[in-house]
Amino acid sequence: MTQQAHTVKTRVWDLPTRLFHVLLMLCVLGLVITGGNGDFAMVVHFYLGYAVLTLVFFRIIWGIFGGYWSRFATFFPSPSSLLSYLRNLNNPNAKPSVGHNPLGAMSVFVFLLVLLLQALSGLMSDDTISISGPWSPLVPNAWVEFATRYHTDIGFPLILVLVGVHIAAVLYYLHAKKHNLIRPMIDGDKLVSPATPASRDSLQTRLIALVVVVTCAYVVYRLVSLSAAS
Repeated sequence: MTQQAHTVKTRVWDLPTRLFHVLLMLCVLGLVITGGNGDFAMVVHFYLGYAVLTLVFFRIIWGIFGGYWSRFATFFPSPSSLLSYLRNLNNPNAKPSVGHNPLGAMSVFVFLLVLLLQALSGLMSDDTISISGPWSPLVPNAWVEFATRYHTDIGFPLILVLVGVHIAAVLYYLHAKKHNLIRPMIDGDKLVSPATPASRDSLQTRLIALVVVVTCAYVVYRLVSLSAAS
């Protein structure tokens, strides 16, 4: 009996998670292009940063209430699971992960943390020429100087490294392990064991996700407007 007979198509990545992934990728690309490229580009840069902060807030909330395989509790890596995964990384008989593997899970948490720090530091940054973050008038000068230095000299290169590692990992799985990680992030489905739980991805959950992202956008708007209100 073939492997195909033992698997069924199951929804792993719900639509909100897939849209988050695509929108975050586009926003990060836009941030890389617009950073330090003139006044108008920097205005776009700030708005893209606000969008990234909104997406990060959304993903944190969706990591608690989202589809089964999008929840942090489902893929939070323990030290033992991470070590076991690394030992079997090149084992052709190793069973592929349904959702994020332990190494991929670590990258998710690191990426979210780095993006959060990058967005918050951007709110406090000041290039001393023409562009300053909305929080720069509200915090001590020492914070502004540190945030500006972190944003340009630490956070930005770190994001580029993480993006490069992410792309390399996807290509490695595609060519070396013959596991296509891109297609499930597009259509949401994987061929897995019939006993594998599916992620909720109904109209109701999608509407809930929309409410969550709108709420997150409003929170970011209020955070950005703090200096105007003071």
